[in-house]
Amino acid sequence: MFFARRAPILSVVILLLAGSPVAAQNSGGFASTPDNLRRYQECMSLARQEPLRALPLAETWKGQGGGLGARHCKAIAMFEAGRHVEAATELEAIARDMGQARPGLRAELWAQAGQAWSAGGQADKAAAAQSQALDLKTNDADLWVDRGLSYASLHDWPRAVSDFDRALALRPNTVEILVLRAAAWRRAGKPDRSLADAQLALKLAPDNTGALLERAFTSLARGDKAGAQADFRKVLSLVPPDSEAARRAEAGLRGETEQTDAPPASGRPVTNGVKR
Repeated sequence: MFFARRAPILSVVILLLAGSPVAAQNSGGFASTPDNLRRYQECMSLARQEPLRALPLAETWKGQGGGLGARHCKAIAMFEAGRHVEAATELEAIARDMGQARPGLRAELWAQAGQAWSAGGQADKAAAAQSQALDLKTNDADLWVDRGLSYASLHDWPRAVSDFDRALALRPNTVEILVLRAAAWRRAGKPDRSLADAQLALKLAPDNTGALLERAFTSLARGDKAGAQADFRKVLSLVPPDSEAARRAEAGLRGETEQTDAPPASGRPVTNGVKR
């Protein structure tokens, strides 16, 4: 698997729309109260666990004046129910409806929209939403990684590399990001740079299977068959036999090289909701 996407994790605490002054201003006069905050937290918990039950409850709450909190809960429930495009559209609408208030919160909403677009297979719209988020929050390494992954899905390797560069500037020597940049360099036809990133990642984490695979496929492309096979065999000793990493290593041992323009994998299944 190429370009494993970070597993998003829903954080209810950051997006307390139901209990914020913005919610009071944008919810048709619905006051910010402890009861409203409790209702938001309960709705969000249900959205993660039983999204099909949460959807009508969120819709009812919205009709009762739940404002942005109800809309956000509904969006997350739609996401968890597999209605990714609808969720992304609603998350973007919430961010826009907040106007110029609370840029940090709007950045989080745009980031969530980006991950929803990505889950819906629309990498171009994901990148656009992530760009909106980055305009508001440039110091978030995870956001740079997310947009880099979207550009990778679009095979826009220079932009993917550039975004991974920005992420590494904020979070130096992070193995996961080094592996992602190594993969992007390899796909861009820059094996020397790919090898340098893979080597650094392995210096930091000698048993990292992603870095081992990147070094192996780069070595194979450079004609170092013995070095590649050693890395492929090490991967097989570290991962379950039916895993994607094992399948890639076995293909490499057969001498199969990965095409530089092959599409990246869509990523790990989202199990906990939209990140942040």
